[in-house]
Amino acid sequence: MGKAALLTTLAALALAGCGKADDDAGRGGVSASEAKALDEAAQMLEARRLPASPAPAASNQAAPAPR
Repeated sequence: MGKAALLTTLAALALAGCGKADDDAGRGGVSASEAKALDEAAQMLEARRLPASPAPAASNQAAPAPR
C-alpha cells in the first residue's frame, strides 16, 4: 500500500470518529438518549390524574402491641 493510500485511509478513519454519537453529553450534561428518557418520564408523570377525592389521612396513633 502506498503512502498516499495509507494517509487517505487514516484521514477517513479519523474523520469518521468526529460525528456526534447518541450518547455524547449535550445540554445539561445528559446524553441524547438520557434526555429522551427523561422527557418520556415527564410526560408519563404529567399524564397521571389525581384521584377525585383525597386519600384518607394516616392516623398518628401507634400500632397495637403484638400479643
